[in-house]
Amino acid sequence: MSNWVKFRESVREAVKTCLVPGLAVSSCLMLLACSASSPGNIESMVAREAKRVGIAGKNLKNPLPDTPEIAKTGQEHFGHHCQVCHGLDGHNTGVPFANKMSPNIPELSDHSVQEFSDGQLKMIIQNGIRFSGMPGWRGILDDNEMWAIVRFIRHLPPKGSLGVPAVFQESEEEHHHAEGQEHQHH
Repeated sequence: MSNWVKFRESVREAVKTCLVPGLAVSSCLMLLACSASSPGNIESMVAREAKRVGIAGKNLKNPLPDTPEIAKTGQEHFGHHCQVCHGLDGHNTGVPFANKMSPNIPELSDHSVQEFSDGQLKMIIQNGIRFSGMPGWRGILDDNEMWAIVRFIRHLPPKGSLGVPAVFQESEEEHHHAEGQEHQHH
């Protein structure tokens, strides 16, 4: 047997014993990573700290006055753009997937959100948060609309006081259709 043939055989054997099982294990790990299980305590702590430190805008000041009218304008924009994930009240009221996301969608009244400066909240709204599901609204909302939403976030109504977003008000009877009938959403 020539050296080339021996070499080729040893490579084939190495592929069979190492590469194929390694690819199988890697594939399984990738599939497991795709699940939406809740992050662990350490993962959550690291993510929170990375957000806190990594979000720009700490020194930006909100140019809009802190008035009920501005907060109301912010609430209107929030209702158009943010309520699908955060509920009408910012507390995730009626949002069925809020605690199923990874990471969970935060209640905007939570200390972890309220401790951000106005400038940081504006930057989150503007740029989103990578790998969290939070989109950036730059090019969709203008600066004053984003600043008004920040004013609303600072003055959230009580949890549940604004009800459930209309998109989630489908009744159980409509959702659980009888067997053999076509499922109709209204």
